[in-house]
Amino acid sequence: MELDLLPLNLPGVDNKRPLVIAGPCSAETEEQVMTTARELQSIGINIFRAGIWKPRTKPGGFEGIGEEGLTWMQEVKKETGMLTTTEVATAKHVEQALKADIDILWIGARTSANPFAVQEIADALQGVDIPVFYKNPVNPDLELWIGGMERINAAGIKRIAAIHRGFTAYEKVIYRNLPMWHIPIELMRRIPNLPIFCDPSHMGGRRELIAPLSQQAMDLGFDGLIIESHCNPDKAWSDAKQQVTPDVLNFILERLIVRNTGETTEDLRQLRKQIDELDEKIIETLSKRMRISREIAIYKKEHNMAVVQPNRYDEILNKRGAQGILCGMSSEFMSSVFEAIHEESVRQQIELINK
Repeated sequence: MELDLLPLNLPGVDNKRPLVIAGPCSAETEEQVMTTARELQSIGINIFRAGIWKPRTKPGGFEGIGEEGLTWMQEVKKETGMLTTTEVATAKHVEQALKADIDILWIGARTSANPFAVQEIADALQGVDIPVFYKNPVNPDLELWIGGMERINAAGIKRIAAIHRGFTAYEKVIYRNLPMWHIPIELMRRIPNLPIFCDPSHMGGRRELIAPLSQQAMDLGFDGLIIESHCNPDKAWSDAKQQVTPDVLNFILERLIVRNTGETTEDLRQLRKQIDELDEKIIETLSKRMRISREIAIYKKEHNMAVVQPNRYDEILNKRGAQGILCGMSSEFMSSVFEAIHEESVRQQIELINK
């Protein structure tokens, strides 16, 4: 199914890259919401975000101020003229947000991982014309991400944007959620007219990572950013470590380098031609390598040997990793490449042996 999309064309907003959405993780008090909104407006932010309902990992934490906070969002809109956006996770949330004249809805990562919940929201949006921003599921599943947007699109919503906020990691890593940039890049390839935003706040989980992640998103051609900003982030009731003051946000945005995504120079075309030629050589070389692997499979079959030889596999990974570093590539990249090559080699050997 192809998404039937229209441009976002948000009223009163300069729709040029990068389109920036900012505001606190959670609406806490009317004073906190209004103070943050005024400060963000003063630095040129046109879209104000705040969580009204907050899904928490464990019970007992602050789970959002609830419907009361929607009146504060109405006041933000009335006083500043900013557009407003909040997360919805149920049909009731949708109903209350629409009643409060919220301009943009977003669907969070936990909800987007649940097709039943997404369908409930889609059913509640039937006949409504409102932009819906859709975060990636917590798990790295591109089909689930696309499938959820298809459900929303099937309800008649044509102004849709994706939000990349990274993917949950079990082990401890520098990021709160792993960027795994290749997944949103594949999304761009599959649906080129779909706007895509980066959420560096949730991706990094720490305010010092917001600037580099934002820059990386711009380097990759993302359309915009959604960043958590609080008038007093150290006192925030949720996700304090990943929020920045409007002043700090302004500092980050002023230093952001926005790459041109439209122009292709003649020199770049020539370089891409060189890449195409090298890719063809890589494929030819891999084909030769697989042919030798199949010859090895015949030898193993004749001598009743196991297909996988762990010592040899370790030797390849270690040696190629070291060679890659000497050639300016990371050992992680080399490992991923040769793990994939080994997997295909094993597949072909098993197929031949079982004939």
